[in-house]
Amino acid sequence: MIDLLLDSSNIDLSVGLAKDGKVFDYTSYEAWQCQSEYMIQEIDKLLTKHNITRQDISGVIVNIGPGSYTGIRISLTIAKVMCLALNIPLYALSSLRALQKGLEPSICLMNARSNRSYIGVYSDEVIMADQVMTNDEVKAYIASHPNYVICGETTYLGIEGHKNNIIEEMNLLKGKATKYDDSLGVKPVYLKD
Repeated sequence: MIDLLLDSSNIDLSVGLAKDGKVFDYTSYEAWQCQSEYMIQEIDKLLTKHNITRQDISGVIVNIGPGSYTGIRISLTIAKVMCLALNIPLYALSSLRALQKGLEPSICLMNARSNRSYIGVYSDEVIMADQVMTNDEVKAYIASHPNYVICGETTYLGIEGHKNNIIEEMNLLKGKATKYDDSLGVKPVYLKD
């Protein structure tokens, strides 16, 4: 059972492979506004490196937002096409949830621009569903929850956040993902108008 893991919802491009629930290889690097140029190449590199064909893939795990409009569409479109062509399931995850630190209560954040943030709060379960808040509201929420881990690329808030291995976390969260046997039914989550 080999899963392909894809994320381009924020500034990084991340592609990974997992077998029987364990990540055995991945690549992740900053590729802001260039994910469309590199994602297919990175998938091909990993598959070739491990002598894996597309037919060996049994499922695709992908972050579906919130985040960059274009970034979300890139990884989700690739995932949907692969799943449709190979008749395999797609596992859809929140891009914010994939930022959490294990099962610790985690305030997961992404820059939503215009002095706003995408925020979701997680532990083993959803504490606060993904939404958009002003940066001032986010800072107030953080101040009222001092024992929660702040996760994500949060330098835009002047705060240092925990950054995890997104591919490892996505793999661990597969059981919390929404499974789609028909990938055409998967819709991106943008949260902004």
